[in-house]
Amino acid sequence: MRDLAVALDVGTRKICAVVAEVRPEDIFVVGIGIEPSAGMRKGVVTDMGQLTAAISAAVHKAEKSSGFDIARAYVSVAGSHIASVNSRGAVGITGTRGVNLDDLDKAMDQARAIAIPHNREVLHVIPRSYSLDGQERVRSPLGMHGFRLEVEAHIITASSTSVANLEQSVQAAGVSVDRFILNPLASGEAVLTEQEREMGVVVIDIGGGTTDLAMFIEGTVWHTAVIAVGGDLITNDITHWMRVPFDVAEAVKLHYGHALQKAVDPLEMFLVEPFGEGMPTQVSRHELADVIQMRVAEMFDMVRKEIKRSGYGELLRAGAVITGGCAQLPGLKEVAAQELGCPVRIARPEKLTGMADALRNPSYSTSVGLLRMGLSMEAAPVATRASNGSSSTGSGLRISKVIGGLFKRLLPDGDE
Repeated sequence: MRDLAVALDVGTRKICAVVAEVRPEDIFVVGIGIEPSAGMRKGVVTDMGQLTAAISAAVHKAEKSSGFDIARAYVSVAGSHIASVNSRGAVGITGTRGVNLDDLDKAMDQARAIAIPHNREVLHVIPRSYSLDGQERVRSPLGMHGFRLEVEAHIITASSTSVANLEQSVQAAGVSVDRFILNPLASGEAVLTEQEREMGVVVIDIGGGTTDLAMFIEGTVWHTAVIAVGGDLITNDITHWMRVPFDVAEAVKLHYGHALQKAVDPLEMFLVEPFGEGMPTQVSRHELADVIQMRVAEMFDMVRKEIKRSGYGELLRAGAVITGGCAQLPGLKEVAAQELGCPVRIARPEKLTGMADALRNPSYSTSVGLLRMGLSMEAAPVATRASNGSSSTGSGLRISKVIGGLFKRLLPDGDE
């Protein structure tokens, strides 16, 4: 067993802890812990005690199934407090050996030097493209000769308070945070193909509390956004329409829900017991689909407006890739295609081995993507052998260091 990584996906509906070896050809999973979430709403901590308990339970399950004590993890972050901006930085090139890593770092430092409120912090700084002496769209300027290097960077920020509350909840569960990684970036790492990234694609991760977007164009991230609605909004509509508890409405959505009304038999019925009724009553599945379709169409209309607001909609030739727990809703793909007016596919993590059966599901795209993205950054040890405190590799199970490349530059200033 080579280096191990630990991912901790903290969502509105579930907590998922994964211990795995990330290999070039696949991800070999050695431990999984999944627990219903509590104390989170729309990506923001609402009850630290409940959230810590849920995280502790998921981590304990992952430790038990893997045989490792989890000390550190890559942790997902989302919520309406996420914001992004594009910025440019420029630097003069000195010397005769062409552009080197120091020049790239200086240009990124210039791009990073933007004014942000004191209550916000930088999560990621991602180079979109470079230009050298006016030559635009340079993919990798390393070694090229010129006098002026410019970089256009995508900077993602978050509420310092929200991040601090999440970090404290994770630490109270006995786990240190190696990196916070934005949900749609991790999901994109798990489900997108290289061709989609090059052609232009938007990954749409629909969770319980939020819908997270990331647009990949020419191989890198051009725009990110978090919309504060998710699958729970559909469940709430069912709750009001049927007058049933939230957990009953969620079960109805999972077992009988359909996002495309015309695909449901108008005569199909099912039984449910509403509030105040002494016995189950019949409900039309066709009418249920009408309720769901209206809300799903509204959600994708919000996505469409965000894509339009970005200004990059015409560049998304590969269309949309949808993942997340809500992606499994029947008919959702068809409604998405109608609302977005582009090709759509539903995606789940691939190339998983080991204890991976539970993860082959759109719900776990972020969990899997955290592993590969985290290992693309410099990181500290994440696990030690539970039985005797020694590592299986003699190196403390250290994460492999990757020098250079895109994700080395996802690090905020001063976090290297």
